[in-house]
Amino acid sequence: MSSQVDTSFLTNPAPYDNDKTVKIRMGLRSVVDKKMKIAVIGIGNILMGDEGVGIHVIRHLQKAKGLIGIDLVDGGTGGFHLLNHFLDHDMVVIADAALDQKRPGTLTRLEPQYSSDYPPTLVAHDIGLKDVLDALELMERKPKIILFTVSIRKPEKATLDLSPEIRDAVRLAAERIKSYISSVESP
Repeated sequence: MSSQVDTSFLTNPAPYDNDKTVKIRMGLRSVVDKKMKIAVIGIGNILMGDEGVGIHVIRHLQKAKGLIGIDLVDGGTGGFHLLNHFLDHDMVVIADAALDQKRPGTLTRLEPQYSSDYPPTLVAHDIGLKDVLDALELMERKPKIILFTVSIRKPEKATLDLSPEIRDAVRLAAERIKSYISSVESP
């Protein structure tokens, strides 16, 4: 005797649901939310000046307010301690520095599917973040991930100060992240 499980509920939204919904794969269970759970995670080492730009973006967003219901996370130097933030949200927006040979202060938006899609960097914390992305892929529980990077020069020395072009990029990155989230949340 063979038993079959009806999984159509995983792909067919409820007929009464007119709002933007999010379906989360959790085995054979489907969870429908009226509002997408979003986290913005800033990554970086503020002791290395411009390399800490992701943390400065989070601080700017916290001061500016306006992102009601969005979790703003100081992710420090990244790593597996951030895994639950990825598992608990439908979308994670990451703010980070990139050593990508672009003009310092250049802002880039990416949608990395795999850790190999992450921009080139020599900064140690990104190894942990790449491991988190790989773990999510293996677990088949990866949220939508949007990466906003600010191009920097290779850090030469420890400092708490941002260079002028990166200081300007913090405000721009925060504005672009807010704008992106607003566009995703609007019906």
